[in-house]
Amino acid sequence: MCGRYAASRGPEDLQGIFGIEVGVPSAQESQEPQEPNASRESQEAHGSQELHDSQEPQGSQKSQEAREDPGPLVPDYNVAPTKEVLVVLDRPLKDAASPRPVRQLRRLRWGLVPSWSRSPEGAARMINARAETVHEKPAYRQAFATRRCILPADGYYEWDTGREERELEVEGRRKRARKQPYFVTPADGSVFAMAGLYEFWRDPTLPDGHPRSWWVTCSVITTEAETAPLAVPPQEGPRSLADIHPRMPLMLTPDRWDAWLDPRHTDTAELRELLAPPPERLMRAYPVGTAVSNVRNNGPELLKELSGPEEGTLF
Repeated sequence: MCGRYAASRGPEDLQGIFGIEVGVPSAQESQEPQEPNASRESQEAHGSQELHDSQEPQGSQKSQEAREDPGPLVPDYNVAPTKEVLVVLDRPLKDAASPRPVRQLRRLRWGLVPSWSRSPEGAARMINARAETVHEKPAYRQAFATRRCILPADGYYEWDTGREERELEVEGRRKRARKQPYFVTPADGSVFAMAGLYEFWRDPTLPDGHPRSWWVTCSVITTEAETAPLAVPPQEGPRSLADIHPRMPLMLTPDRWDAWLDPRHTDTAELRELLAPPPERLMRAYPVGTAVSNVRNNGPELLKELSGPEEGTLF
């Protein structure tokens, strides 16, 4: 975990929640599709330009400006690895008079590609970074020190396999166990702010100025799942997040957002303190339909709460 989540809040909502200064389109711009040869200003309004600061890799802005426009920002109820996702980050603006980090809303690819990678092929396997080791793993430690972000979500999906099904799977009597998807979300309806990292990667096979020569990718940090009772448990089924899966995304409460996002905050010991799990009993979990298991399905109906787990569906 985390391998799938929902993100339906629009840029204007996120602007109010996080105090975003750059990267929020107007209501009209967010609803109107862009022409294939969209202008630089339109691309910037949609948050698709490269990240700007004095330490940005040379040529990355030019490369990003030449990319195909990704289209308007729309709700995504089935965010899957390698998709482009909205993230919140603090970063100085390039050529600005002040080096002050500016809070930005940007669209990055989910699945981190380390700067030293020879290819991006492993990105789909690097959608998560463990909170316990993120400060020391070569793929994440530099990003942990200087390139941290928040991935806003409504909540995340996790699949639970019943005890009897697990036993059958272990015994080899069933190739794939029946798995029931649950949606985990803050009980009060607030944003699920997932701690994340982002990184730049230069494709060595492409020339300078190529529209896809630079990638900016991200990863979600996970921690041990809570064993305390859920704030609102389902009518039947798991009573805690740990009953569903041993890991969960690390949710940052608002009091940690500024310290987490500030790139000037580089003390590893202090940063690790921000990785402490959030207070218990903030979450609810409820069963949803198995349609979410297919990444091609997308819509608010995926979040519909079921009265109980579905039966007889094999994955």
